Amino acid sequence: MEKARKIKKVLISQPTLEGAGVHLHRGFGFREVPMFDPFLMFDDFRQDDPERYLPGFPWHPHRGIETITYMIRGTAEHGDSLGNKGVIGPGDVQWMTAGSGIIHQEMPKGGEDGRMGGFQLWANLPASQKMMNPRYRDVKKADIPEVELPGGATVRIICGRVGKIEGPVRDIVIEPEYLDVSFPPGASFVHPTKSGHTVLAYVIEGQGCFSDETGLSAYDIEPASYFDLERKSFLGDHSVILFGDGGRIKVSTTDSSVRILLISGRPLGEPVAWQGPIVMNTQEELRTAFREYRNGTFIKHAQSG
Repeated sequence: MEKARKIKKVLISQPTLEGAGVHLHRGFGFREVPMFDPFLMFDDFRQDDPERYLPGFPWHPHRGIETITYMIRGTAEHGDSLGNKGVIGPGDVQWMTAGSGIIHQEMPKGGEDGRMGGFQLWANLPASQKMMNPRYRDVKKADIPEVELPGGATVRIICGRVGKIEGPVRDIVIEPEYLDVSFPPGASFVHPTKSGHTVLAYVIEGQGCFSDETGLSAYDIEPASYFDLERKSFLGDHSVILFGDGGRIKVSTTDSSVRILLISGRPLGEPVAWQGPIVMNTQEELRTAFREYRNGTFIKHAQSG
């Protein structure tokens, strides 16, 4: 049997302010580079107060990355400099490849109960494809397969494969996997992972055990004050679990249900030059990008691919 991955690092997502005044929780970002390579940033923007999300993310540029937005409640309206526009709702995904450059806005809206929520992941592009043609993949909830597994878990497959079922987002350079996994109490989930790939989980409901080990005292938990010392092997809402290398991961529950996002991808191992919404490989490339943005020459393609 393939070697099970052990927990390498645990982070607790922290409150931060982004866009025009959106209150969210950041799981990881700039200071964690290159720990999560090829991933750059993960934001949890679940919010119940409209005043804390309605300001949204007005027009801003991106280059050199992909942004993956997954909604679980409410909606988000988007538009861009290439003429694309639309709305994603609960269960929908928008996979945007900024490539050579795009200017867009994202404006979250609440549901009938005023609540809004979702997650945004930034994935890096390799140097050879940072200037590729921008493109969108809007994936509706109905197009995302859901499978129930013998161990009791239910998996929505956005990207990647569970058994013989493959998700709708394919042909991405970092070979990513993005699964939404729910467990009732007493369930377990064993999933194969590609050796050498970065694998992480984010807990969005309940508590789960992410290792066969009995404790996590030997691991870095940041910030430590958020950690339940009485149940060292159990991690709850807002926990980011980064796994070490191996061929599989195991998640289980006892008396609590749990829902997680399981994300993986092939590391790029390249230099990262990052300022705001633009991520390149060198400082000179960054200076060029911002100079072009100021001069009005930032957009290289008239249409998305």
